[in-house]
Parts: sequence; structure tokens; C-alpha cells
Amino acid sequence: MSALPDHWIEEMARTRGMIDPLAPNRRRRGKISSGLSSYGYDFRLSDEFKIPELRTVAIIDPKKMDRVKFRDCNAASCPIAPNSFVLARSLEYFRMPRDVVALCFGKSTYARCGLVVNVTPLEPEWEGYITVSLVNASPVPLRVHAGEGIAQLVFLRAESECDVSYSDRKGKYQSQKKIQVARV
Repeated sequence: MSALPDHWIEEMARTRGMIDPLAPNRRRRGKISSGLSSYGYDFRLSDEFKIPELRTVAIIDPKKMDRVKFRDCNAASCPIAPNSFVLARSLEYFRMPRDVVALCFGKSTYARCGLVVNVTPLEPEWEGYITVSLVNASPVPLRVHAGEGIAQLVFLRAESECDVSYSDRKGKYQSQKKIQVARV
């Protein structure tokens, strides 16, 4: 596998809708950067967040997520309580090619504040908005900003196409249009 360059990412976004909308240039000017990088793409947060209400929860079990209540929040920024998390989603919609997987890495600006970004790999032929878990590992509240970069995707081309893609097996998070809590 090899990392795919900026011109390939831009071409795939333009001709196949791999990233929609694409932020073609790294944007800064007082914001956390987003857009194309040499061998990746820094995706942005939408203004939609799900904040867990954990006061009455003794344990979080991914098999019983109906017991966890989430408060929906639409805002330009979202504070994350100390030692807690929120769910968010990407501003961009992704459509992965059959012979490509993308790995996600948190941005260093947020990492230096104690934010842990968790996204599973974007598998071949998966599509949708990325649901992101944002964990505040610090002992004080931490604020994240909509419309700005949150994590970088690195696209890797496989040596050959897979036998069964995410779409083929009808993955449970296929074509998600909103923030999706855990499903089993």
C-alpha cells in the first residue's frame, strides 16, 4: 500500500465525488487548518454535535446504547466536559473507491490541548458523513470549532481490489447522513 498524493485526492473528489465539498487549499488565517495536504486531507467538523448525558448512566455498553441519552446541539463551537466525550460529524461527505482505505489521525493542534480524535478506517466502498468521537482527556473543559479542521485522512491504495467491500456486506454505517451512535 502507498499513500496517495494531493493531486490524486483532488481529482477523485472532482470526478467521482470522493470528498464533497472539497476544501482544495490548506486554510489557516486564525482557524485550525483544513483541506488538502501533500498526502492527505484534513476534514472539517460540521456544526452538529451529540452530547451524552451521563449523570444517570452507571456504565456505557455499546450493546445497550438506547440507555444513554444524547442531547443534540447545533452550534459554531462545542465545549467538551473534562474527561468526557461528544460525538460529531464531518462537514464533508465521503465516497471511498473499492481499492482504497483511509486512515484517520487527529490534528496536532487539538492533540496538544488533550483532545483524542477517534475514527475507524474508512473502508473500501464505504460512504457517508464520518461520525467522530472527540474525547477530552484534560481535567478542564475543551472547545472544538465547527467548520475547521479536526483530523487528517491518509488514503492508501491496496495492491488489488478486495473481494468483499463495506458496501457489498451492507455495513451498518453505510450512507449515514447524521451522527450515528453505536449500533450492534
